Amino acid sequence: MRASTRQRLVLAICCLSIIISLMDVSIVNVALPSIHSDLGTSMSGLQWTVDAYTLVLAVLLPLAGSTADRIGRRRIFQLGLIVFGLGSLACSLAPGIGWLVAARAVQAVGGTMLNPVAMAIVVTTFPERAERAKAIGVFASMSGLAFALGPILGGALVATWGWRSIFWVNLPIVVIAVVCTQLFVPESRADAARRFDPIGQLLLVLTLGSLVAAIIESGRWSTPTTAGLLVFTALAATALVAYERRRTEPLLELRLFRSLRFSSALVIAVVAYCCFGAYLFVTTLYLQNVRGVSALAAGLTLLPIGVAILIISPYAGRMVSARGPRLPLLIAGSALVVSALASFTIGATTPLPILLGIYLLFGIFVGMINPPLVNTAVSEMPTDMAGLAASMVSTGRQVGITLGVALAGTVIASTPLAG
Repeated sequence: MRASTRQRLVLAICCLSIIISLMDVSIVNVALPSIHSDLGTSMSGLQWTVDAYTLVLAVLLPLAGSTADRIGRRRIFQLGLIVFGLGSLACSLAPGIGWLVAARAVQAVGGTMLNPVAMAIVVTTFPERAERAKAIGVFASMSGLAFALGPILGGALVATWGWRSIFWVNLPIVVIAVVCTQLFVPESRADAARRFDPIGQLLLVLTLGSLVAAIIESGRWSTPTTAGLLVFTALAATALVAYERRRTEPLLELRLFRSLRFSSALVIAVVAYCCFGAYLFVTTLYLQNVRGVSALAAGLTLLPIGVAILIISPYAGRMVSARGPRLPLLIAGSALVVSALASFTIGATTPLPILLGIYLLFGIFVGMINPPLVNTAVSEMPTDMAGLAASMVSTGRQVGITLGVALAGTVIASTPLAG
């Protein structure tokens, strides 16, 4: 087989993995009303159905990348596919909301081994600089495609075969990807992988897990319990910072925060994707519970967001290269503000063209925000720290989505959106 053909096959395999792992962030949202009806769960159960996935992604992404660098990227990538497939199967068979949430967490454990590891495989597969840049561009565009496909595919599957079918679609893709990885993807390792940081990993899990639990369960638990969780969050975060400052190779490289540009990019990533997670969660419930449309119609209504992300993200990347990150960030912020203000006017009978226009604006925000964030985060970093900085921004995005869903669900728990 020609080297170029093998390279394209490896890229296709990696793109498949990023599509299924990221699509499971958006595809589940369309199924939430059906899950609520079938399993009889509360709003907090729906929040955990989404957040169990994004929370595990957030806390384990750094670990997955460093582990793959140490023991082999192909090996970890295949393991991630298998775990993701088993988690998907468990989700489809879940008899209750507790089982579904646990299975979503298993899915996410597999997902953490796909995204950063697939990027590393792409980089090592394309040694020539120009070809590598093209491959990374194709790989990065898959996030927009995943979001565009998620609501539509999810809506069609829910409308035809029920909510469990949204997890079936992953299984044949996983089987094909595992076999093709064994056949075509070469094994690779980093020359100097970062050491495992188990205490830092545990403290990160405790910090984010207790914070999300406090937000999601604040409407059901007593105030002292919620306050206790918030105090525990503060203590765990303090211990995390104190411990990581003493390590030579920490899980969270605190030296990166000495860069104002990096710190700003990370904060913007968390806030922007908090808005994204909240908006998607609320919008899918609004379309089905308030407007009464089918899951498929809801997915099609969200199409402007996915199309805007798919089309605008590459253009935003070129804009960053030509003019720097400031203009794309200004456009993204303006689109977010206008779409958010316009969303306050949405009601049960808002005309569909107005809805589509608002969702298009929101899609422009999401599509325009990613390239300047990564560019800003890594622009002042030495070469050996650039990958770590980019991965921390990815973690910040997942943290933002998790917090957005937690906050949104807590706010709307007592409204008609809750069903």
